[in-house]
Amino acid sequence: MRTVRTTILLDADLLDRLERHVARQRTTKTSVIAAALESWLDSHEQAPEFPFLAIGRSSHGRLSLDARSIARREAGRRGGGRGA
Repeated sequence: MRTVRTTILLDADLLDRLERHVARQRTTKTSVIAAALESWLDSHEQAPEFPFLAIGRSSHGRLSLDARSIARREAGRRGGGRGA
Protein backbone atom coordinates (compact mmCIF):
# COMPACT_ATOMS: atom_id res chain seq x y z
CA MET A 1 0.00 0.00 0.00
CA ARG A 2 1.26 3.46 -0.90
CA THR A 3 0.74 6.17 1.70
CA VAL A 4 0.66 9.88 1.01
CA ARG A 5 0.90 12.78 3.39
CA THR A 6 -2.11 15.03 3.86
CA THR A 7 -3.25 17.71 6.26
CA ILE A 8 -6.51 17.62 8.17
CA LEU A 9 -8.09 20.21 10.41
CA LEU A 10 -9.52 19.02 13.73
CA ASP A 11 -11.12 20.62 16.71
CA ALA A 12 -8.45 21.03 19.41
CA ASP A 13 -10.40 18.86 21.86
CA LEU A 14 -10.75 16.06 19.32
CA LEU A 15 -7.03 16.18 18.59
CA ASP A 16 -6.27 16.01 22.32
CA ARG A 17 -8.50 12.95 22.65
CA LEU A 18 -6.76 11.34 19.69
CA GLU A 19 -3.32 12.01 21.14
CA ARG A 20 -4.32 10.54 24.53
CA HIS A 21 -5.76 7.48 22.81
CA VAL A 22 -2.69 6.77 20.69
CA ALA A 23 -0.43 7.19 23.73
CA ARG A 24 -2.51 4.70 25.74
CA GLN A 25 -2.76 2.21 22.87
CA ARG A 26 0.84 2.68 21.73
CA THR A 27 -0.23 3.24 18.15
CA THR A 28 -0.10 6.13 15.70
CA LYS A 29 -2.53 8.88 14.75
CA THR A 30 -2.17 7.71 11.16
CA SER A 31 -3.37 4.19 11.94
CA VAL A 32 -6.32 5.39 14.05
CA ILE A 33 -7.44 7.95 11.46
CA ALA A 34 -7.04 5.45 8.59
CA ALA A 35 -9.09 2.82 10.47
CA ALA A 36 -11.79 5.38 11.27
CA LEU A 37 -11.98 6.52 7.64
CA GLU A 38 -12.15 2.92 6.37
CA SER A 39 -14.99 2.17 8.78
CA TRP A 40 -16.87 5.35 7.88
CA LEU A 41 -16.47 4.81 4.14
CA ASP A 42 -17.54 1.15 4.39
CA SER A 43 -20.76 2.15 6.13
CA HIS A 44 -21.51 5.06 3.77
CA GLU A 45 -20.71 3.61 0.36
CA GLN A 46 -23.61 2.94 -1.97
CA ALA A 47 -24.61 -0.57 -2.90
CA PRO A 48 -22.97 -1.85 -6.07
CA GLU A 49 -24.71 -1.02 -9.33
CA PHE A 50 -25.40 -4.69 -10.01
CA PRO A 51 -26.34 -6.71 -6.93
CA PHE A 52 -25.10 -9.91 -8.55
CA LEU A 53 -22.42 -10.91 -10.98
CA ALA A 54 -21.30 -14.40 -11.80
CA ILE A 55 -18.72 -15.82 -14.12
CA GLY A 56 -18.80 -19.40 -15.22
CA ARG A 57 -19.96 -21.89 -17.80
CA SER A 58 -23.40 -23.25 -18.36
CA SER A 59 -24.81 -25.92 -20.59
CA HIS A 60 -27.65 -23.49 -21.27
CA GLY A 61 -26.48 -21.54 -24.34
CA ARG A 62 -28.71 -18.48 -23.81
CA LEU A 63 -27.58 -17.78 -20.25
CA SER A 64 -25.00 -15.10 -21.08
CA LEU A 65 -27.28 -13.44 -23.65
CA ASP A 66 -30.14 -13.34 -21.14
CA ALA A 67 -27.86 -11.93 -18.43
CA ARG A 68 -26.62 -9.17 -20.74
CA SER A 69 -30.19 -8.31 -21.68
CA ILE A 70 -31.20 -8.10 -18.01
CA ALA A 71 -28.15 -5.96 -17.20
CA ARG A 72 -28.93 -3.54 -20.03
CA ARG A 73 -32.57 -3.30 -18.97
CA GLU A 74 -31.63 -2.66 -15.33
CA ALA A 75 -29.02 -0.05 -16.30
CA GLY A 76 -31.64 1.74 -18.39
CA ARG A 77 -33.98 1.95 -15.39
CA ARG A 78 -31.28 3.68 -13.37
CA GLY A 79 -30.74 6.23 -16.10
CA GLY A 80 -27.08 5.33 -16.33
CA GLY A 81 -27.24 3.09 -19.37
CA ARG A 82 -28.37 3.27 -22.95
CA GLY A 83 -31.27 0.86 -22.45
CA ALA A 84 -32.18 -2.14 -24.57
